[in-house]
Amino acid sequence: RADADLPDQAQNAFNFGAEGVGLCRTEHMFFDPAKLIYFQAMIGADTTAIREKALAKILPLQKKDFTGILEAMKGKPVTIRFLDPPLHEFIPKDADGTRKVQQVLKEEGTNIGLDELTAKFNSLKEFNPMLGHRGCRLTITYPEIYKMQTEAVTLAAIDCKKRGIPVKPMIMIPIVCDPVELGMIRKECEEVIEKVEKANGVKI
Repeated sequence: RADADLPDQAQNAFNFGAEGVGLCRTEHMFFDPAKLIYFQAMIGADTTAIREKALAKILPLQKKDFTGILEAMKGKPVTIRFLDPPLHEFIPKDADGTRKVQQVLKEEGTNIGLDELTAKFNSLKEFNPMLGHRGCRLTITYPEIYKMQTEAVTLAAIDCKKRGIPVKPMIMIPIVCDPVELGMIRKECEEVIEKVEKANGVKI
C-alpha cells in the first residue's frame, strides 16, 4: 500500500500497482492555503459555534480530496489518518497572517484584538509537541474537528457509491494511549457516519 495524501498521488500509486492507501495524512490537506486560513480561524475561535463555522468552510474541500483518493483506488482500502499534529504547527508565521485570521473571525462574528489573538497563538507552542496536545487528545478537547473529518469521509464515500464506484475507507485515530480515548472518539465518529448515511439514504 502507498502513502498518498492527495488524489493525484493516489492515482499515481494505483497506476504503479498499489493495493491500496496505507496512510493518508490529512494534516497535509490542511496546509493547503484554501483550507489553512479557516483552520487557523478555528484555532483562534473562542466558541464551539465559531469553530464549527470555520470547519464548515473546510468540509467541502476535504470531501473533494477524499473523493478523489477513493475514486483513484477503485475499491481498494484507503486508511485515512485524522488530524495528528499539535495546533501550533498551523498557526500564522507573522503578524500579517494573524491579521488575516483576525479578519476571518470578524466576518464570523468574533471581534478579537490582534494582540489577544497573537497571544493565543503563541500560547499553543509546546515544549515537547511529540507527547503533547495532539491527535486524539486534541479532538477530545475539540470534538468538532474529527466530526467534520468523519462527515467529509462519509460524504465522499457516498458520492462515489452513488456513481457506482466501490469504496473501502478506513479511519485511523492517531496517538491513542488509552482505550477510553478510542472508545469515546469512535462513538462520536460512528454517530456522524450513521447521521450522514441516513440523510443521504446510502450506507457505506
